[in-house]
Amino acid sequence: MTTATWLMLLLLGLIWGGSFFFARVAIPYVPPFTLVFLRLSIAALALHLYLRGNLDIYRHLAANWRSFLLLGLINNAVPHTLIFLGQTHIGAGLASILNATTPVWTVIIANRLTDDEKLTGTKLAGCLTGLLGTIVLIGPSALSTSSIPLWAVCLPILAAISYGFAGIYGKRFKGIPAPVTATGQLTASSIIMLPASLLIDHPWNLAMPPVGALAAIVALALISTAFGYILFFRIMARAGATNTSLVTLLVPPSAILLGALFLNERLHATDIAGMTLIGLGLVILDGRLIARRPAFGTTAK
Repeated sequence: MTTATWLMLLLLGLIWGGSFFFARVAIPYVPPFTLVFLRLSIAALALHLYLRGNLDIYRHLAANWRSFLLLGLINNAVPHTLIFLGQTHIGAGLASILNATTPVWTVIIANRLTDDEKLTGTKLAGCLTGLLGTIVLIGPSALSTSSIPLWAVCLPILAAISYGFAGIYGKRFKGIPAPVTATGQLTASSIIMLPASLLIDHPWNLAMPPVGALAAIVALALISTAFGYILFFRIMARAGATNTSLVTLLVPPSAILLGALFLNERLHATDIAGMTLIGLGLVILDGRLIARRPAFGTTAK
């Protein structure tokens, strides 16, 4: 990836790490399925208003509505639902670790289904190093599963696999402008999540959330979702599915750093060690720094 693409990936990791702030404020007042629907639908509406019919959006939506429906299903509706259901029995730390397996699954799936993203030792080593960093970052206590049912642990892993397939499938939208792809996906996933919200959460019985929670929902939709997915699909078009999936390694350290900066949460030695390992994994995957090093017994030119 180019330096500009790496910067976009880091920005996306920061934005999606920040979504934990917004969700933390909103979730006590809005149940999961309804929160997901609001997040997706507000983001979709905002992007429709932003585009105002430009970039041939409606032609693209009409021509590719089945593809957008499938992308919205496997990149939003299914993984979001699986993660929320898993989190009814597991903590956020373990869920973050399991979600950070996404690059590993993406590498494996891409090796099987694509011709241009084959598995290499460097890719696997970088992904596994980053995953180890995530485990260190979250802490060993998150891995204590003695009282956790197996199905709750499996659901976030299935979500990570779904994200892997979505990354590969998303490559087919390379010729469509990123804002259009983001709008199509979010519109489709909103349609999918609407009946789930109505049937499971019965939102008409909910009390009106306070102003702070409403603001968090809007920020979650506009910043972490609408703008976030525009970045996501731009990175996808430039760097492919495997590189784009690396953002899941950046989300936990971003959330922890934001907590230290804005919530006065303390950084511990394990936080620094985990972030270092994640950074090392990304350096391995980038390859440029390693490629510049001369081989043993030779002189750099």
